[in-house]
Amino acid sequence: MNFWLVLLIVAVVMLVLGIAIRAATALVWIGAIVLVVSLVMSALYRGKANR
Repeated sequence: MNFWLVLLIVAVVMLVLGIAIRAATALVWIGAIVLVVSLVMSALYRGKANR
């Protein structure tokens, strides 16, 4: 499983259960940042691979 997906699942479970709302929000943001960075990196890699 991808790291960002695990972070998002844990954060959503924490938010639903009402546990550590602040920490869950931080995990959602970290997961989103990791997702965006990984998408940008894969797009750059594919661009270089096609050349």
